[in-house]
Amino acid sequence: MLELDALDVSHWISRYVYPFARISGLLMVMPLIGTRMVSQRVRLILAITITLVVVPVLPPFIKVDALSLASLIIILQQLLIGILLGFVVELLTQVFVIAGQLIAMQTGLGIATTVDPSQGASVVVISQWLLFMISLVFLSLNGHLVLIEILIDSFYTMPIGFDGWTQKELGLVVTWSGWMFAAALVIALPAMTALLIVNLAFGVMTRAAPQLNIFALGFPVTMIVGLFILWLSMGEMAQSFQGYMDTLFEFIKKLTEMS
Repeated sequence: MLELDALDVSHWISRYVYPFARISGLLMVMPLIGTRMVSQRVRLILAITITLVVVPVLPPFIKVDALSLASLIIILQQLLIGILLGFVVELLTQVFVIAGQLIAMQTGLGIATTVDPSQGASVVVISQWLLFMISLVFLSLNGHLVLIEILIDSFYTMPIGFDGWTQKELGLVVTWSGWMFAAALVIALPAMTALLIVNLAFGVMTRAAPQLNIFALGFPVTMIVGLFILWLSMGEMAQSFQGYMDTLFEFIKKLTEMS
């Protein structure tokens, strides 16, 4: 007859609780799934399902009493790891949000705002449109499946109970945050440059014909040119997002393997 003591039951519970903390932390912050459009109940069910599937294939980890203070610290550590990984992925989507805001300010569409249902905040229409586009591209390229695969691999490179990230790894995350602004500027730079040329042309017209009302003429022309340039750059933005997504996954793998 199989006999189990309290310590064995505690170890069995912790074997599921620790991975659940890391997986739920990622699902709380990652794009699409971590937004308000997905209810907390759905995220909870998804986290439990993934945990039940991946636990049998995870490597063994240290045995700690589930009711001890050390177990609570491990749970918080796993939760922070998942949140940090999800935060790194979220920065990729914010690249196009910032790029849309830069383009909107140059085209005069900065006043055209809408409520983002995923964040509950007011954003410009161009940013919201770009966010929808890259979300569809992210799903079509199976980015969510690749992210879950990297999360499962992290249990081998960062086993439960490891010492944690050092200052070097955290510095890489800060560097990645700076990359977000540089990438957004690269995406918005063609439209911003073209609109700058248009504004310079209107400046020359103002000097040549002061009687013209350049403000009334320039605002709609700038808006039309900005939307036309945005239409021309849609294909390049989608390709850029695919390249940025590959860079993101390589960065996450590098971050997890350094531990």
